[in-house]
Amino acid sequence: MKSSKPRKQRKQIYSRNISVLKRAMHAHLSKALREKYQKRSFGVKKDDTVKIVRGKFRGKDGKIERVNLEKQKVYVEGIQKAKADGTFSKLGIHPSNVIIIELDLKDKLRKEMLEGKTKAKETAKEKPKKGEN
Repeated sequence: MKSSKPRKQRKQIYSRNISVLKRAMHAHLSKALREKYQKRSFGVKKDDTVKIVRGKFRGKDGKIERVNLEKQKVYVEGIQKAKADGTFSKLGIHPSNVIIIELDLKDKLRKEMLEGKTKAKETAKEKPKKGEN
C-alpha cells in the first residue's frame, strides 16, 4: 500500500479481489504443526480446530464453523455474545488472532500443499551443493 492515510488504507483492505482476500485469511500454526510441516502459517478452513490467542475469548479453542472472506472473520464453535434482547449471536474473529492446532486434511489438494514443502526441503538437504562432490 502506497498511501499512509488511514481512509485509503481501509479502502484498499475492503476492496481487494478474492485471491488477495484468501491470502489474508491465513493463521499461524501451532508449534507441533510448525515442526511437522515446516510452515509457519496456513489458510484457515471450515472444520480446522483453532485456539484463540487474543481478545475476550483468549485461551478457548474450537472448530471453525464458517469463514467469511468479505469481512475477514472466522466463526468458532461456542464463541458467542449476548445481545440486549437475551439472544446470542456468533462473534467473528480475525484469523490473525487464532492459532491452528489441528488441520482438516480431508481435501487432497490441501494435504499435498502441506506435504509438498516438507518433501522439497528434505530433497534439498540430500542434494549436494555446487562445488561439492
